[in-house]
Amino acid sequence: QVQLVESGGGLVQAGGSLRLSCAASGRSVSTYAMSWFRQGPGKEREFVAAVRWTGGLTYYADSVKGRFTISRDNAKNTLYLQMNSLKPEDTAVYYCAAARYKSSDYEIGNEYDYWGQGTQVTVSS
Repeated sequence: QVQLVESGGGLVQAGGSLRLSCAASGRSVSTYAMSWFRQGPGKEREFVAAVRWTGGLTYYADSVKGRFTISRDNAKNTLYLQMNSLKPEDTAVYYCAAARYKSSDYEIGNEYDYWGQGTQVTVSS
């Protein structure tokens, strides 16, 4: 079993930055693809970014490309999301997710094995 705990959310003004963290426990996630999803008020959950379990390749939704950076530190069993140039439409609960050996279709949420409880990000205009 893997437990995922997100942190780093909060209230920020438009144009500001936040760094989210997702700490994994229970076992190493070095063989897991790790991703961030978000769910805004009244919206469905959407894919934000993913990092492969091998090679470190990253993938982003078009809406965040160039503003967000996903990274992982396998030694710390932790996933990060650096969010810059935040916009009010980035307001959402952000979730991290893990899928063992997943190497494609990162945007498909129901293919992930573990999810965190989420952290709220609110961007004011």
